[in-house]
Amino acid sequence: MTATATPTGLKHVPVITAPEAAALVQSGQTLLVGGFGMTGNPVHLVHALADTDVRDLTYVANNVGEAGLSGGRLLRNGQLKKAIGSFFTSNREAVAAAQEGRLEVQLIPQGSLAEALRAGGAGIGGFYTPTAAGTVIAGDADVRVLNGREMVFVPALRGDVAFVRAWRADEAGNLQYRLTEQNFNRAMATAADLVVAEVEEIVPVGTIPPEGVHTPGLYVDYLVQATLTAEALGSSADVKGSSKKVDEARMHMARRALAELRRGDVVNLGIGIPTLVADLITPEHGVNLHTENGMLGVGPAPEQGGALDYPVNAGKIPVTALPGASYFDSAESFGMIRGGHVDVAVMGGLQVDAQANLANWAVPGKPLLGVGGAMDLASGARRLIVLMTHTDPDGTPKVVTECTLPLTSRGAVSMIITDKAVFEFRCGALTLTELMPGATLDEVRASTGAAFTEAL
Repeated sequence: MTATATPTGLKHVPVITAPEAAALVQSGQTLLVGGFGMTGNPVHLVHALADTDVRDLTYVANNVGEAGLSGGRLLRNGQLKKAIGSFFTSNREAVAAAQEGRLEVQLIPQGSLAEALRAGGAGIGGFYTPTAAGTVIAGDADVRVLNGREMVFVPALRGDVAFVRAWRADEAGNLQYRLTEQNFNRAMATAADLVVAEVEEIVPVGTIPPEGVHTPGLYVDYLVQATLTAEALGSSADVKGSSKKVDEARMHMARRALAELRRGDVVNLGIGIPTLVADLITPEHGVNLHTENGMLGVGPAPEQGGALDYPVNAGKIPVTALPGASYFDSAESFGMIRGGHVDVAVMGGLQVDAQANLANWAVPGKPLLGVGGAMDLASGARRLIVLMTHTDPDGTPKVVTECTLPLTSRGAVSMIITDKAVFEFRCGALTLTELMPGATLDEVRASTGAAFTEAL
């Protein structure tokens, strides 16, 4: 089946079924699959591919192995040879397959993944980025000092076939995405030799105004009409809010972090304790929340409704959009981060050391946590605030002389807020500036694993 011309002269993109689309994928090929968490996933296309005997695929997606969404069935079927992505923990089988050598895994920071796809679609061989410099993720990549910063070379990514998901398409293949569903779909639609778009509606040419087209039809080879339902998404469609562990010590930490935010700041909040800060922000604070999966102007969680009704944040939790909010794809979102347009990043930590290095993504001997967007945020935000408990449950200090866990970033931390103390890096020195409610100086001295100066 080939494209024909519409009355306007634009090509007429063929509409096929999901099984017909799956038949276009051949064993040994590289497959790009859009989506972030439960949003923007071409679930019908992936499920149809799982019903074929295609094998030895290289699977490229942000969430690799997410059950029912991003290749969980393909993984269980043994159809994947290699997986490239930023998250591998949503499915225990993905972790087990990697540990047992049945699946070759390439972890790549989320922003680098998005930019590598954009580069692949634009005919660019690759790019240098400060993300992952000095970390194990950089591996043996070419590293250079550019503009005074150490930068890692990331090669472009392309695929043989891309499966993407959009809200609407016209008969010429122009695509329009809904809310935060642009994520990785836009870049992937440009970076494959053959592109199949799964869409909810197919409308006549001209129905989508030119300014409403997110992916021009020249990139799209086939359309599949498939309505997104809760049944297709499985349990992910039921996600309606977060189950946060809230105690007064954590709330003290969140309030202290909020005090660092200024009116007009663009702020990215990481998962874990930092999400508590969002619950404290009111319109009067004038803080503009950014989420790396493609939204600026994040509002509070909706009172009703789930992931099918609202945009989601990077924690895959439904949120509302404040007046003036905007949506964009993951490549543009991380361009904002790397470009220094995010004023403050607030994220959790496993260790911070006396050199302002952060470790927060992996623990040796345990399953891969997934690198996600932490490396991009830590190296790109103008200011990095880390919220974490002062010690591990067994009393082991988390503020240390030198990180022993795999690094997320080097020299990037501006402030540490724990349940016992606030530290700042002043003139490069770890400095105790406040005690948290209920903590004593002797207690902080005894439970901190690094030397520090005091400015109380």
